[in-house]
Amino acid sequence: LSSPSGLTHESHKKDVEQVYLRCSEGSIEWMYPTGALIVNLRPNTSPASYKHLTVCIKPFKDSAGANIYLEKTGELKLLVRDGDRSPSKVYCFGYDQGGLFIEATPQQDISRKITGFQYELMNKEIASDLHTVSAPCRPCSDTEVLLAVCTSDFVIRGSIQDVTNQAEEQESIIHVGVNKLYRQKSKVFQLTGESGNWRGQIKTLLECGVKPGDGDFLFTGRMHFGEARLGCAPRFKDFQRMYKEAKDKGLNPCEIGPD
Repeated sequence: LSSPSGLTHESHKKDVEQVYLRCSEGSIEWMYPTGALIVNLRPNTSPASYKHLTVCIKPFKDSAGANIYLEKTGELKLLVRDGDRSPSKVYCFGYDQGGLFIEATPQQDISRKITGFQYELMNKEIASDLHTVSAPCRPCSDTEVLLAVCTSDFVIRGSIQDVTNQAEEQESIIHVGVNKLYRQKSKVFQLTGESGNWRGQIKTLLECGVKPGDGDFLFTGRMHFGEARLGCAPRFKDFQRMYKEAKDKGLNPCEIGPD
């Protein structure tokens, strides 16, 4: 978390400050913005890998007081306009497309303004999967499912207890009852209640039309800004079949107990 403050140089409203961020994910909060802020993302990876990275930012819901631009060799491209209240909107761009230039907008009272956002750096292929409209809706092939089991941030066997649709955000929240937890990167799925049942939520696009139904599924997916995003989700019996077929042929990319 980086938290610069405009009050430290209020008398120099044209000042440009620079911030260097070394983590692959985090957040920045610019309190009382004046002047401008250049955000330099310098992850602790080889510079040769930069061309394979995508940067995504998600403004805080109450972020205000500045415009956020993508800047490269002096040219500015507006990413987020001050006052844009698009809920949960994520803005992504290739690492090699430029850096972030945040410019404060004129304010009568800067003490009431805070500009902030979360950021994540990720492999371009992962970012493409997360932000391609058709990706979460298209059924995965057997090969894609087996690979997802090996590479996803979470892998669970569970059932759909309920689905909450959020029309404004164009998303659906899948309320999942977990029967078996194979892996999770973050503690999205947790024990709840006296019954000791595991529960969790997974988000996907509203247009995918997910509905509650009977039977177990194998849910896989990625963590994105602290939320579980749906990847491949075959019916569990179909996963059992494809896993056994691949194992019999020695083609399964990793071992996981399918029972």
